[in-house]
Amino acid sequence: MYSPSLDHEKDIKKQKIKRVKQNNKVSVFIRGMIFPLIVLTIWELAGYFSLISDTLLPRPSSIFLTFVDLVTAGNLLYHFQVSFLRALGGFLIGGTLGLIAGLAVGFSSKAEQTLDPTMQMLRTIPTLAVIPLFILWFGFGEVSILLLIAKGAFFPLYVNAFLGIRSVDTKMFEVAKVLEFSKWKQIKNLILPSALPNILLGLRLALGAAWLALVAAELMGSSEGIGYLITDARQFSQTTVVFVGIIIFAVFGKASDSFVRFFERRLLKWRDSYKG
Repeated sequence: MYSPSLDHEKDIKKQKIKRVKQNNKVSVFIRGMIFPLIVLTIWELAGYFSLISDTLLPRPSSIFLTFVDLVTAGNLLYHFQVSFLRALGGFLIGGTLGLIAGLAVGFSSKAEQTLDPTMQMLRTIPTLAVIPLFILWFGFGEVSILLLIAKGAFFPLYVNAFLGIRSVDTKMFEVAKVLEFSKWKQIKNLILPSALPNILLGLRLALGAAWLALVAAELMGSSEGIGYLITDARQFSQTTVVFVGIIIFAVFGKASDSFVRFFERRLLKWRDSYKG
């Protein structure tokens, strides 16, 4: 028999669960902010009482004022837009190729024997080592910058996609044979879900590598972008501008990582792992 009181109790329970989740999110955010606030406070006080030189390590308040000035002038937004589009373009090129190559090598032992030795050799070459070569081949233009970022993003996704597929438990394939799964069903319902944690990890690492490659490329030779802004400020001893550029790279690197982690939590709800 239908009872309105039962529905009311369910609504109350749902509201309580929502409040608990919201409180947990707030508490996690607060805990994450404690250490940065302590560091910023000590840093600000050390600069205020002249314990450290403003030229070498300007106070956070001075860096913030410089940030406001750059935003107001419009320079910062333009340079950030250039850097962001470069990072996005290079990441899409390198990440897509890395994912395709990793899946191909993971699914085929013949592809592994043909491609993987070469890929592992290329993976060990530092990005900084190929910058002079790319400059000789493509000059100081956008092509060399995009290719450097693509190189940085390629290998994390390649390695993790390959390892994700090869880490699927063989016992699951035996179950798939008993259930008479087709090859496509095995890939869709068995291999890809099992490999997804590794692929998402590779995506996070690839984003970080793309940002690092972007910084290296723009510092070595570029006439625009956040890296160029840092290089130009260094030549004129504008330490606050250098710190603004560094903080922007750090903040948006963390933002891109958090973006992937958001989807990671949504897509991997089924995974029962140690939370600490």
